[in-house]
Amino acid sequence: MTETTSEPARGSRSRGSKAGKGLRIERIHTTAGVHPYDEVVWERRDVVMTNWRDGSVNFEQRGVEFPDFWSVNAANIVTSKYFRGALGTPQRETSLRQLIDRVVKTYRAAGEKHGYFASPADAEIFEHELAYAVLHQVFSFNSPVWFNVGTAQPQQVSACFILSVDDSMESILDWYKEEGMIFKGGSGAGLNLSRIRSSKELLSSGGNASGPVSFMRGADASAGTIKSGGATRRAAKMVVLDVDHPDVEAFIETKVKEEEKIRALRDAGFDMDLGGDDITSVQYQNANNSVRVNDAFMKAVEKGAKFGLRARMTGETIEEVEARALFRKMAEAAWVCADPGIQYDDTINHWHTSPESGRITASNPCSEYMHLDNSSCNLASLNLMKFLHDDGKGNQAFDAVRFAAVVELVITAMDISICFADFPTQKIGETTRAFRQLGIGYANLGALLMATGHAYDSDGGRALAGAVTSLMTGTSYRRSAELAAVVGPYEGYARNADAHQRVMRQHADANADAKRVDDLDTPVWTAATEAWQDVLRLGRKNGFRNAQASVLAPTGTIGLMMDCDTTGIEPDLALVKFKKLVGGGSMQIVNNTVPKALKRLGYQPEQVEAIVEHIAEHGNVVDAPGLRPEHYEVFDCAMGERSISPMGHVRMMAAAQPFLSGAISKTVNMPESATVEEVEEIYFQGWKLGLKALAIYRDNCKVGQPLSAKKKGDRDTAKGAGEQGAEAEKVVEYRPVRKRLPKGRPGITTSFTVGGAEGYMTANSYPDDGLGEVFLKMSKQGSTLAGMMDAFSIAVSVGLQYGVPLETYVAKFTNMRFEPAGMTDDPDVRMAQSIVDYIFRRLALDFLPFETRSALGIHSAEERQRHLETGSYEQTDDELDVEGLAQSAPRQTSLPQPAGTAGAEPQAPVPAPKEAHSSTELVEMQLGLNADAPLCFSCGTKMRRAGSCYLCEGCGSTSGCS
Repeated sequence: MTETTSEPARGSRSRGSKAGKGLRIERIHTTAGVHPYDEVVWERRDVVMTNWRDGSVNFEQRGVEFPDFWSVNAANIVTSKYFRGALGTPQRETSLRQLIDRVVKTYRAAGEKHGYFASPADAEIFEHELAYAVLHQVFSFNSPVWFNVGTAQPQQVSACFILSVDDSMESILDWYKEEGMIFKGGSGAGLNLSRIRSSKELLSSGGNASGPVSFMRGADASAGTIKSGGATRRAAKMVVLDVDHPDVEAFIETKVKEEEKIRALRDAGFDMDLGGDDITSVQYQNANNSVRVNDAFMKAVEKGAKFGLRARMTGETIEEVEARALFRKMAEAAWVCADPGIQYDDTINHWHTSPESGRITASNPCSEYMHLDNSSCNLASLNLMKFLHDDGKGNQAFDAVRFAAVVELVITAMDISICFADFPTQKIGETTRAFRQLGIGYANLGALLMATGHAYDSDGGRALAGAVTSLMTGTSYRRSAELAAVVGPYEGYARNADAHQRVMRQHADANADAKRVDDLDTPVWTAATEAWQDVLRLGRKNGFRNAQASVLAPTGTIGLMMDCDTTGIEPDLALVKFKKLVGGGSMQIVNNTVPKALKRLGYQPEQVEAIVEHIAEHGNVVDAPGLRPEHYEVFDCAMGERSISPMGHVRMMAAAQPFLSGAISKTVNMPESATVEEVEEIYFQGWKLGLKALAIYRDNCKVGQPLSAKKKGDRDTAKGAGEQGAEAEKVVEYRPVRKRLPKGRPGITTSFTVGGAEGYMTANSYPDDGLGEVFLKMSKQGSTLAGMMDAFSIAVSVGLQYGVPLETYVAKFTNMRFEPAGMTDDPDVRMAQSIVDYIFRRLALDFLPFETRSALGIHSAEERQRHLETGSYEQTDDELDVEGLAQSAPRQTSLPQPAGTAGAEPQAPVPAPKEAHSSTELVEMQLGLNADAPLCFSCGTKMRRAGSCYLCEGCGSTSGCS
């Protein structure tokens, strides 16, 4: 960046250059003389958040102010999570303006105090640009910033912490205390236990040491207690052990043994679901475990050689093991219970900018922050979709110039925050101020790739992801070098200058060697190359302000704040999303990225509309009209009919890793059918491809997961990886039995009109057990429509008599769209998308209990009116019971009983669907899947993966570090 004191031209590369004693800041989005708040339309909203399981109100604040383009979900989460002040008091924040001002003005004041800006005018531009970027959801700081900055409480800005523990009781007890204080503040911490001597070594008193695994029990119990003492999320922690530690096998097996205990207790009738009453009796459930492997071990695995386990105090080899056998144990354990993950020690330290100050031995709980012990990292993430330029005709470009400008702005703000931040321990504060570790990252990569017509698992997708990541980190270090010229390099730089510059050259070389694929990634690579050249030049001259610049974090709550479709580096969850509506209610929509992708791929508007309609109905693109099979992969998602392969996730991580200071928070999901050998291959390829860390999760491998497809009494057939080849038990097949109706049966006949088409429906029921058959009469006898309706009636009736629940039919056939459709003459169902849609809504109202149909979103006119008046659909005691109505209805014999079909294939009972409250639950309903994810402790909705953590779309809670 050119050094100049003259007024820079708008958009020139002299943005942020040194002028006098501070930075000159040029405008990116704002206009001189106009505040960003004055350029948007504001509106007042009521935020009422409930737990759908019991209807209780979790949070309520009315009359809050947000821009009109913010979604209901984003406004709800920001209001409930980030607004400060006691509810109901004048001190409570009531507007997004107050929240942004509280944070942004604090950053500006600190920047002015510490000499970051050339003039007050530059400070004002900085404030306005920062406010604009947050207001328009271009980026977000991590959650602790919104919690704490500008308040009277300690101004903690970091979400990620690394602790240390030595081989002494005093240090171990300090570990418990420090970890507890971090958990209490809602953050997470990680540490390496490898300094603690093993159980195979002697104490100075002559007895055997306890070993690190024993001390893990105390820390786990502490974490569980702090979590249950008021937090609505689990305590997030990471425990790492080196592969050459003599207790490594015991460490690997800790969770495997506990998983066996969970299965035994579950089979004995105890409540072992996540959050269940009895799960707390099981140990080691509050931490992620990872084994830290080195190149020597991985080469021994590759060659089939032995590997030495070393004493902690003397370093001598006390035992030799088969490397492949130990590696196999890791894979088997991960296959059974998802732990341990793996961290690649030599790769991590090869990219370490400050090795003279100590090795990197551990990570934060989500594995993206890796640096010195007793340090922290504050995060911020950019919304990549905000930088995709689309002219509406299918011509797209990633705005690399504006992206780089925003990165410079955000990195400047993040560095300023360290000047005023508070830290949970003195040691962490000292290390962080000395090395000033930052973690800029991004969200919405999956949406960006799909919108640009790239498959997530493709060369083009990986090239664009790599280019964006390289530009982000290169720009960050360029700004860090510029900041070093203004306010000085980090304290530890002089000692580590050679190593830091070596790592910068490694990044630049990786950028130069990267594969260019198409017209979207090539310009971004060009901008990144320019940035890295500046980094090398300015770094030699000025040094660097920050020892670390970038990571890829889960972006859980802040991803919802920015209305991102995808979190971090993750692909899209599914093609159909759950969307909350202003004024209450919800709807399912096809992702907005799908039409953009289709336009990019050259489809015409009529084709786009037809494909989108197919996706809305089926949830996937398979057999979509006019969609070429070679384009299916563009729409592959994390779940569904076409899900991305595990290696597809690993290859995407490998595309981004060379351009990150830290690592990547991501779990590689594997199907339940995956083998131990496949887990081994994933862990091995992670090393070969240069990743720093990797974790896998095999679907349904854990017992402690809610909503499992298995019944409590089912015998589990996958207790361990070693049983995969065991002889299968004898399978007893149960077939449904048809229950015919008696000769005389109660019934209801309904006449109806849908879009001008008239018809009659007769629904007959068992005297004491609900609906048993349906007759439909439309058009003249002998017509095609009449024949199809007769056949449809017989099929549904036989299914009902074989035990298929009515609610299953209702879930499948409501919202089916075809002509005739439109207005009806039924006050309870005023609009219908088809005759079938109307029929099953009417049957639900007549035969299903209120709770069941309410979960399906079907209510009578009276119930809807009650909801408008009272906010509740609930029935009162004096309302007519639907079963009583069915049983007292006059017998109807005017139409013949359908003939039985003796040769018909019986239908197996299907679990009754539920009302969707999140995108994960919507995918489950639409695709018939069972997403292996926990329920939110706060609002009861099913969470979805965000990196190595889980995120609740309903209230913004996360299962790990923010």
